Amino acid sequence: MRIPCTIVFCLFALTVSAQAIRFGATTAYNATFVLDKGLSEDPRYNSTYTYNLAPIGFAFGVDVVRKFGLQLESILSNQGQIYQLVNTAKQVAGERKIDLQYLQLPLMMKFMGGGSGAVRGNFNFGPQLSILTRAVESIQANAGNSFAIPSGLTIADIRQDFPNATLNPDGSYTVPANTAKDVLTKEANDFKNTEFSLAAAFGLDFDLSRHLMLSTQVRANYSLTDMRNGDVINAIKSGNASDIFGSRANVLVGVQLGLHYSLGVLRSRK
Repeated sequence: MRIPCTIVFCLFALTVSAQAIRFGATTAYNATFVLDKGLSEDPRYNSTYTYNLAPIGFAFGVDVVRKFGLQLESILSNQGQIYQLVNTAKQVAGERKIDLQYLQLPLMMKFMGGGSGAVRGNFNFGPQLSILTRAVESIQANAGNSFAIPSGLTIADIRQDFPNATLNPDGSYTVPANTAKDVLTKEANDFKNTEFSLAAAFGLDFDLSRHLMLSTQVRANYSLTDMRNGDVINAIKSGNASDIFGSRANVLVGVQLGLHYSLGVLRSRK
């Protein structure tokens, strides 16, 4: 019980001695990526720019001293990426879609300008725990298209995703019917339920009134752990899944807007 009591006491002490305490709501629009070396090197796949919303978030911030504060956030974030499936003629003939949703819990250290102007710059950095709420990885191929077989795989590996695929004389394979399949899902326990990331942001705070502040930030997150569970990774490594193994990283870069209420009077209004 000593550690929890110590944490509670420290948070209480910070709140009591804080120069400002804020509550806020945020929204964000992000470019999201799933960095996978295996998919990047697979001749069948072409990565695309994928954009997603983080429609709602909540923030609790404490300015410990004039130039340093802490901010705990809770953000519902849609992430993932679409990889185009490219045939041997280099034409798009399907897609592989990774659709993810997380409840992100970043704890940000906030370094702020010390001035009293109505507009102030800041830099934020800290760890982030992400809790998975939805995950589906699906693959879809158009009928009658021929695709290259990646090095190290056989037609038997390909048929795990496309059971009716036929081997062509040139070493490629053809999908005879339009097919769609969920490759990995949260319901099947193919994904880890939690993910650890690093989060960083540059931003500006605008004092709108005595207690109301608008925040604008350019944010980025980078995951330190693979999103898939150990069984899936081991199956891919041992050749029991039709994919080239590559460790995966969730990456997010976007713009966040927030509206915050301060319990104390904001700097430029004092």
